[in-house]
Amino acid sequence: MPLSEEYPVYGPFFGVMGAAAAVIFSSLGAAYGTAKSGTGIAAMSVMRPELIMKSIIPVVMAGIVAIYGLVVSILIASGLSSPSTYSLYRGFVHLGAGLAVGFSGLAAGFAIGIVGDAGVRGTAQQPRLFVGMILILIFAEVLGLYGLIVAIFLYTK
Repeated sequence: MPLSEEYPVYGPFFGVMGAAAAVIFSSLGAAYGTAKSGTGIAAMSVMRPELIMKSIIPVVMAGIVAIYGLVVSILIASGLSSPSTYSLYRGFVHLGAGLAVGFSGLAAGFAIGIVGDAGVRGTAQQPRLFVGMILILIFAEVLGLYGLIVAIFLYTK
């Protein structure tokens, strides 16, 4: 099939940008969440070193956000093909899928980092805050999951 308006040579560029955006933005969110929660853990561990393992939960949840972006990035990359069979529509859909999971992962990582930092420090002073912190972290994590769901839905179009 020859290159045409429906199959331009630059069509796969948008798919590649979608794959890159998915992994880059979600990893940025995960890195911020890990760093922010990690500083809270370090500050808390001076007073209550026995709570370190219990306080790792925000770091693990931040890492899961990066996995969402990785999954979508792999899906998009496996759907890439030569410009003669890759339509511009498909490129834009893949770009949208990558941006959806990437930006929602970035937002989720920010939320996890801020809540994790404050929650870990607060739990060191008042252990009853732990369950509340976990619930808020779950709500923050779901923001990234929403982006994953939208990205997979877009990818299947």
